[in-house]
Amino acid sequence: MSHARTVLRLTLSLRFAGRLCSARFMEGPPQGPASPPAMENGTAPCGEKRPPDTQETTVTEGSAKIAFPSANEVFYNPVQEFNRDLTCAVITEFARIHLGAKGIQIKVPGEKEVQKVVVDLSEQEEDKAVLKEGADPAPGNQPQTATVGEICEEGLRVLEGLAASGLRSIRFAREVPGLRSVVANDASARAVDLIRHNVQLNEVAHLVQPSQADARMLMYQHQRVSDRFDVIDLDPYGSPAAFLDAAVQAVSEGGLLCVTCTDMAVLAGNSGETCYSKYGAMALKSRACHEMALRIVLHSLDLRANCYQRFVVPLLSISADFYIRVFVRVFTGQAKVKASASKQALVFQCVGCGAFHLQRLGKASGAPGGRVKFSAACGPPVAPECEHCGQRHQLGGPLWVEPIHDLDFVGRVLEAVSTNPGRFHTSERIRGVLSVVTEELPDVPLYYTLDQLSSTIHCSTPSLLQLRSALLHAGFRVSLSHACKNAVKTDAPASALWDIMRCWEKQCPVKRERLSETSPAFRILNVEPRLQANFTIRDDANPSSRQRGLKRFQANPEANWGPRPRARPGGKAVGEAMEDRRRLLQNKRKEPAEDLAQRAARLKTFPCKRFKKGTCQRGDQCCYSHRPLTPEATAEAAPTDCPQTPNQKPPGSGATSGPGVD
Repeated sequence: MSHARTVLRLTLSLRFAGRLCSARFMEGPPQGPASPPAMENGTAPCGEKRPPDTQETTVTEGSAKIAFPSANEVFYNPVQEFNRDLTCAVITEFARIHLGAKGIQIKVPGEKEVQKVVVDLSEQEEDKAVLKEGADPAPGNQPQTATVGEICEEGLRVLEGLAASGLRSIRFAREVPGLRSVVANDASARAVDLIRHNVQLNEVAHLVQPSQADARMLMYQHQRVSDRFDVIDLDPYGSPAAFLDAAVQAVSEGGLLCVTCTDMAVLAGNSGETCYSKYGAMALKSRACHEMALRIVLHSLDLRANCYQRFVVPLLSISADFYIRVFVRVFTGQAKVKASASKQALVFQCVGCGAFHLQRLGKASGAPGGRVKFSAACGPPVAPECEHCGQRHQLGGPLWVEPIHDLDFVGRVLEAVSTNPGRFHTSERIRGVLSVVTEELPDVPLYYTLDQLSSTIHCSTPSLLQLRSALLHAGFRVSLSHACKNAVKTDAPASALWDIMRCWEKQCPVKRERLSETSPAFRILNVEPRLQANFTIRDDANPSSRQRGLKRFQANPEANWGPRPRARPGGKAVGEAMEDRRRLLQNKRKEPAEDLAQRAARLKTFPCKRFKKGTCQRGDQCCYSHRPLTPEATAEAAPTDCPQTPNQKPPGSGATSGPGVD
């Protein structure tokens, strides 16, 4: 009986503790004992307790000044300053649109006071934005003005689901006008304690509200229309897949959803089955893997939103450094959701030459009475073998094949950053990246690369301007891509591209005798081009961003840059010992360097091909064996050719160099 009572008491205690943990929102950390498990992506057990005071480091970024522990307890990565600057710029323009429809103007520090054009993007019945020149819904009254650092009663409600040190939320409060509140949420008690400290340090307690909760549960608790957030920012460590379902429900009608993905190994095709389990699409290894990753994430967002009769409209999609970043608006509409199938497509990619073809999942066609009829698409668009090189196709996707940018919105952000360059530390890079984005062909998914085309047929590489000029002379459109500096994004079919490369190969011939008859290069070059390419440089072949010398593609910002280690409670500081360990573990899977004597002895086990033909003139100085071969040895040993290295010495004589020895 006593044993049963003890079990009952423990059960009731655990239930009470679970209810207390899930119900805590915008409250301080508990006073109970600390829990040892570590925080991961905003889903840590409640009850963490901050250890005694540790050494702190102060960092100034933008208008914010934050203090964080030197130990790896709270995640911070200075390389992502570009990400945070771009997010502030995007939310500022979104606030200008959102509040402009209500007759409220925003005032940005450093921005000239000019009359802005109000753009209404909430009317989804129209495909284009409606421009309202000088709209004033309250005649006779002076228009309201929202400034930075002040509460706007009709402003944006912002949620940062995984705030860590709170840097992003504090920058929103100090740099973005027109905000009503900013919720800086994290599941770690140490992180929330640090957020409170940084909020007080920056004097934004009236705007930023620290919260300790599971990010998913917090968003699920705000599904009601009146409780939804206007802006949700998700920047997790790794994949955001676990948070997308809750995010598309917690964002308001026409609200802004900002998502960062740093699991690029998965999205770039290294593990297709893992990508399918997280995002519902198979990723392929491709030269256009970064744009394919953007389109896979957009497909995943739209797929999750469709479950709740909602759909997404991309504003800006960026691939930068080691991550991708997408900004989408979420709307509700059953009629628009029906068109989502026609916005997704499978991709057939040849494993030999890299040519790809898209197959949409659905088809939307006009019907009598102005209606739209939706039906299944017909396919596949390719034969079992590639028509160019005869190799097989790989199947990837589904992925988003509609435009991934709203060029009108991107132009507004670009104009705001260009006219106020002192607002952000990375303004120069933002200008360069957004300029390339505006030059991209919006209706052409994916791209080829210059080195991919030339390496497939083993020829010299034409210059970017030569290839772009040849495509323009042939009547096709062509552009760059912000995701790759060697990208060739064009509406030309793969057959026209290979015809242009065949014409280029005639000017710079390759040795056909060295090509295997089954290789893609042999089969492609064995066909005469039907299109005669003209490689004369055209003026319009050089894009404007390239002519102006903008900072389009970022160089490595610092040594050992990239994703930082995962945050650990009471983690170790990254010091010299950690750096030494990283250097020690680099290239650990490579075979150790071979000793010169061992290499010379190993080469002597292979027969000399020229000796077998009777043409080797090196005698004992040859690095390969001149012994007569037995039938068994002939079957086992692979014949090799003598290297053309002069001044050779016989191996085994104490020489440090010799034939075939580097």
